[in-house]
Amino acid sequence: MKNKIKEQIQSGKLRVGDRVPSEKELTEKFHVSQITTKNALVGLAEEGIVERIKGRGTFVCESDLTASIRPTYEQEGLIGLILPSMKTKIEQEFVNYIEKYVSKNGHHLIIKITRESQFEEADAIEMFRKMDVKGMIIFPTEKETYNDAVLRLSLDKFPFVLIDRYMENILTYSVTSENKAGTQEAISYLLNKGHKHIGLISPIITNTVTDERAKGFENAFLKRGTTINKNLWLTLGFNDISQHKTPKLIKEFLISKPEMTAIFTMNAELAAYTHLAISSLKSDGCQEIELLTFDSPGISGVTFIKQDIEECSKKTVDLLLEQIEGIYEPKRIYVPVELKISENELSKMIPT
Repeated sequence: MKNKIKEQIQSGKLRVGDRVPSEKELTEKFHVSQITTKNALVGLAEEGIVERIKGRGTFVCESDLTASIRPTYEQEGLIGLILPSMKTKIEQEFVNYIEKYVSKNGHHLIIKITRESQFEEADAIEMFRKMDVKGMIIFPTEKETYNDAVLRLSLDKFPFVLIDRYMENILTYSVTSENKAGTQEAISYLLNKGHKHIGLISPIITNTVTDERAKGFENAFLKRGTTINKNLWLTLGFNDISQHKTPKLIKEFLISKPEMTAIFTMNAELAAYTHLAISSLKSDGCQEIELLTFDSPGISGVTFIKQDIEECSKKTVDLLLEQIEGIYEPKRIYVPVELKISENELSKMIPT
């Protein structure tokens, strides 16, 4: 324990004046008794490395350790971030917050975009390992099988965290939003409003994110004891999702399902395309369809499920640092989401 704290000081992660984790925090982190932790901190204080202040905590002092620190790029270390694209606001928010917490912990973030290619993903992992990064944060590509390069990281116990998606049958560190619970709440909200024929628009269900959201959709009907009509589901191949093709495909789908009164989309991009299709049908005098989606589409009047991107990012960086510091206890963390009802719908709910 003493050596770990010394390493953090030598690496610059803990600087002069910084508070060292408390006895309770260290006891939980290293799974030892509090007396062992106390002895470690007392030993560091006797060496003049830390100062223990009653009622305040333990703090890093000026010492030979801090005097020898050279705050160089190499010492602070590199963290690799691999993600499939940067085209959505959600992905941009993830990059922003991950960089914030990586930097706050004394490291530098480098980014590689795979454009949903497993070959690019494998190359990025190999490149980062050659660069001797301290660890990696990976958004896996949307494919039916996981990349062998990712599996090798797990077998080698190389520090990495999967974010947004995870490997279902392999124990790794991962952080994801409460996709199932959030979607179930959203569909229950529509059912409670009297919608019986609710559609779903989704990419091909190939990963844990779309799978969990689909299960959440189903669970809302099961909990209510209502029959679900999967003929109202439209799944799109990845090559079919574009601003030129998708709105037309969705419009054709909606026209073929006149009984549909509400529709749920798996993500903000599909919500935008669906909104265009609904607006086009509305101008043609067709029945209005209520739209609800996962993530904000930036469209007024649309109810959506809001992810806590900052909390997801913080927990991801925390789990990565845990591994870098020598602790390996794989875990899957789910971060709560919130149903954000549009102002238009809220105004209808307020009694006059």
